[in-house]
Amino acid sequence: MIVNKKKRSAEAILKAESANIRRLRPYENYLVAMIAIAWALFQLSLASILLLDSTRERTIHLAFAIALLFLVMPCLKSSRKYLGFLSVTDRIPLMDYIFAASGAIAALYLALDYEGLAMRSGMPITRDIVSGTILVILLLEATRRIIGPALSVIAILFTCYAFLGPYMPDILAFKGVSLRKYLSNITLSTEGIYGIPLGVSSSIVYLFVLLGALLDKAGAGKFFTSLAISVLGRYKGGAAKAAVVASGATGLFSGSSIANIVTTGPFTIPLMKKIGYPPKKAAATEVASSTDGQLMPPIMGAAAFIIAEYVNVPYLEVVKAAAIPAFVSYFGLFCITHLEASKLGIKGLPREDTPDFFATLKNGLHYLIPLGVLLYELVILRHSPELAAFRAIMVLFLIIVYQEIRGAVLANKTIRSALISGVRIITSGLIQGSKNMMSVALACAAAGIIVGVVNMGIGGMISGIVEDLARGNIFLLLFITAMASLLIGMGLPTTATYIVMASLTAPIIVNVGQIYGFAIPIMAAHLFCFYFGILADDTPPVGLAAYAASAIADSEPIPTGIQGFLYDIRTSVIAFLFVFNPDLILHNISSWPHALLIFGMALVGMSSFECFAQGWCMTRNKWYDIPFFLAAAFILFHPGAIASLFNLDPAMKYYLFPLGFLFYGAVILLQKTRKKDL
Repeated sequence: MIVNKKKRSAEAILKAESANIRRLRPYENYLVAMIAIAWALFQLSLASILLLDSTRERTIHLAFAIALLFLVMPCLKSSRKYLGFLSVTDRIPLMDYIFAASGAIAALYLALDYEGLAMRSGMPITRDIVSGTILVILLLEATRRIIGPALSVIAILFTCYAFLGPYMPDILAFKGVSLRKYLSNITLSTEGIYGIPLGVSSSIVYLFVLLGALLDKAGAGKFFTSLAISVLGRYKGGAAKAAVVASGATGLFSGSSIANIVTTGPFTIPLMKKIGYPPKKAAATEVASSTDGQLMPPIMGAAAFIIAEYVNVPYLEVVKAAAIPAFVSYFGLFCITHLEASKLGIKGLPREDTPDFFATLKNGLHYLIPLGVLLYELVILRHSPELAAFRAIMVLFLIIVYQEIRGAVLANKTIRSALISGVRIITSGLIQGSKNMMSVALACAAAGIIVGVVNMGIGGMISGIVEDLARGNIFLLLFITAMASLLIGMGLPTTATYIVMASLTAPIIVNVGQIYGFAIPIMAAHLFCFYFGILADDTPPVGLAAYAASAIADSEPIPTGIQGFLYDIRTSVIAFLFVFNPDLILHNISSWPHALLIFGMALVGMSSFECFAQGWCMTRNKWYDIPFFLAAAFILFHPGAIASLFNLDPAMKYYLFPLGFLFYGAVILLQKTRKKDL
């Protein structure tokens, strides 16, 4: 089923993704591997036997990230005249050895002189200032190398504003800070670089990223893709439906839209093209499904763990809140693939291109065990996320070894060769997990600079400006937040976008809601920022996820991004809806029947909305179909608004669900009648 063209596509995208990483000499590869493995072992030991206070844990975590980054990423991505020494890609130049060592030492300074700094808190001496200055400069440079200039530029602008505040116009005026106060807050405390985001990155996120890297190296991504194709491939638009399900399953452990595309796209996109999807729509389907992978519980994206810390709730509460919106969003995309296939007259895959379900399940059933352990630990035993992830990783180690021994026995190879192969897969996963974490750790640390400056007093002033712009209108405030998230997110990873926007706007959303009579839960406000940070991944003109998918599909990146964004409108609609209808995030709802009722109605509401958005249900929509679809969707998503409109008792809102069904059923019958007449 997997032809050479698919393999070439996979290799092309993997090459494009890693084009900026150096090709190292053998001993340099060993050095990088040793640092990456040491980082992984350090994080695993933190979750099991090593006891460290959170501050030292964060400093060591950041030191590993900075050291590894300077060794693997060149300063410039392309050679420049007179600056060729800055874009060396075939070795590690002396300058980057110095940067790696200096950055690591500067990051560790807080741990190395912990007692001394505690004694002179708020009164840094010269070496504190020098160390802090080096750390800020090298952190911003490291962030620029791996993420791009956007986050570093924003951090620099906030820093400049902190110093130049007294010289700003009245509306922007700020009392300003001294260099000593700035560095004390940003580099010598847990208010800035070493704040909550980096703490979550070091204690929780690394383990989940490592779990995802190990599963990917073991072959779980291919298993989920093949399993989805075996179930759905033969149905109308089956390849696209399989892409949605495979990306959702991969999102369980991936937490990255681009990693999701690289894992599933080389299999699903060529199959979509084969059955008749235009390249642009095939790539856009993969973009939309992979982007939403960060919404999928139980792992979600790295920012989800930070939400738990900011809102001060157990991570399981974030999973609970995100569950219905995530599954409804994926169901909406599933509907899109069906409606697109209906419009284009696309059938399913030939039988010879669909693998046998039971054979596929049998060969990859063991990949479900670590995820089962993770869910059991999180949901049943209610253990902490880090402990759950650690135990899932330990189980996965055993499964990888078992998988290789089983393969060796079937191929008449020795057990010794199987053990060596298993160790290689585990080692490769440890290295890849550390490399994947560089961007997350550095994004959290650099975003900490922004958060630290905001906490110095700028946040209140910026919040006041945003509130004035919104003029107390909650709808306008949400629109400003959404647009700002999409704009900032074009150049930032989801985690950094969420941290910046949540710090500035989440409290305002809650406050404005209270002033004007909307009881908006803090969880809804944070999830709103999180959702639009994710949607920035496929927002043109940047849309990194769209570039990755278009490289596989041989389509134009910008049109692909636009199409993917149109598919993702459903996710943005859900984000607005759960702000005004907290039932969708199960706020104050603990009854399973109640939750299932809301979930079921939301699924039907999403189906109705997509029939409107795609202009097709049983046949092409007429203008008079549109009010029925919209009315059904709105009633099923937010019956409370209709109850309020007609001054009904809020407890009666669920009795309006049949009205939504009536509208939806009426338009389906209407279209069936028209279809028979064609």
